[in-house]
Amino acid sequence: MNYWSQSKNNIYVAAHRGFKDKYPENTLLAFKKALELEVDQIETDVRVTKDKILVLMHDEKLDRTTNGKGMVSDYTYEELIKFDAGEGEKIPTLEELFELVKNHPTLTLDLELKEYPEEVGEELSFYVCDETLKMVEKYNFGERIVINSFSSKLNEYIFKTYGKKYRQHGFFPKKHMTPNELDPYTYLYCACVFGAGDDVSIEEILQIQKDYGVRIWAPASTRDEASIDLAVAYGAELITCNNPDEVLTILRKKGLHK
Repeated sequence: MNYWSQSKNNIYVAAHRGFKDKYPENTLLAFKKALELEVDQIETDVRVTKDKILVLMHDEKLDRTTNGKGMVSDYTYEELIKFDAGEGEKIPTLEELFELVKNHPTLTLDLELKEYPEEVGEELSFYVCDETLKMVEKYNFGERIVINSFSSKLNEYIFKTYGKKYRQHGFFPKKHMTPNELDPYTYLYCACVFGAGDDVSIEEILQIQKDYGVRIWAPASTRDEASIDLAVAYGAELITCNNPDEVLTILRKKGLHK
């Protein structure tokens, strides 16, 4: 099955941390509500607990999105799930998300690895990466996922270890990623573009498409008709958004979502 039929005429919609605008981010509730909209993708963030359980949390600290305090990595999983992540939801595990979506056969997943080697050390960062991909294989999701990171060191580890077995998601321009040894656009499947129409020209974006075949995705700041029109102008094939209900409606009115 071809999960990746997105194009400039059929723009995918990815729910950023689930249906983030209306429900607590990175919770099963937010993911379920996104699925009800029939989004094409769910984007989420992977971190690790003190006892090495993979959980879904954007921030390194609990303070912003839960009633807990302190670092995610300082708590065991059993301790973490006692906190309220909003509307009575708990912090979910990666496996719980996989269980939720396994019966949605056309859905894709964007897994952002948040434990960066520059911050937590290579051993832990690469462990989280490897364990995430082991779980991907357990569910036979290899063709359904992209692996996402702002860390060039982590991106290069994935490429050097796994080749192009897994699609990799980076960012444009390069300044949004940590310093790199390899040119990331030689191995990335897609790049989320920041600064389009501001400090990055549409011509620059179109050039990496032409030179490298990198597929262009739009960031979560895309949410209304003006920003969607800009994304269309620079050839975006997927829009990551916090309001997938509204973005889907606009794209469908324009005949840009099938």
